Amino acid sequence: MSIQDWPEGDRPREKLLAQGAEILSDAELLAIFLRTGIKGKTAVDLARDLLTDFGSLRELLLADCDNFTRAKGLGTAKYAQLQAVLEMARRHTFEELDRGDILTSPEATRAYLSQQLRHYQYEVFACLFLDNQHHILEFEELFRGTIDSASVYPREVIKKALAHNAAAVIFAHNHPSGISEPSQADKLITDKLKQALALIDIRVLDHFIIGDGMPYSFAENGLL
Repeated sequence: MSIQDWPEGDRPREKLLAQGAEILSDAELLAIFLRTGIKGKTAVDLARDLLTDFGSLRELLLADCDNFTRAKGLGTAKYAQLQAVLEMARRHTFEELDRGDILTSPEATRAYLSQQLRHYQYEVFACLFLDNQHHILEFEELFRGTIDSASVYPREVIKKALAHNAAAVIFAHNHPSGISEPSQADKLITDKLKQALALIDIRVLDHFIIGDGMPYSFAENGLL
């Protein structure tokens, strides 16, 4: 049976238009992106198979071109479309974040940092540099490491902060394991950076750890 033969309220596109994208399942959202299925399978059936094959929506979205195009129903055109969608989402989130005081946009801050760092298979330490009104001056990935850790050098962070004339910073790094709880090393380097930057009157507003779920906030958990 074709999706067009389903009751209107069960069709992914019609559900989205009537009730909003947030109510759709991962398979339904993916089916709208795919648009069509393959012989013997609707777009929803194909989407469910793909989610099973890749393990999750996240893993499908993070797949490189070779792995993505090996799957039935996918090709280089779909891969290019997906990358364009992901990049538009990143740019939209950054525009939302850059429109005003970053402290009034905690959800946008989390979303942007997640989009920037979540896909890496190794640890990356990054920084949002802010002016004294908490507007974004720059986002930079400062250090890269192995899947276990990244070496973070306070001297280099200070140099970058001064180069951007920053008044405040927000740190972020990813945990490729997907677990967003801070390690003892995370706590120690955050404290070390905070003390070093305080000497030149630059405030550390937060440090986010990006994992598979909600990013962990040092500030919200009383660690700053």
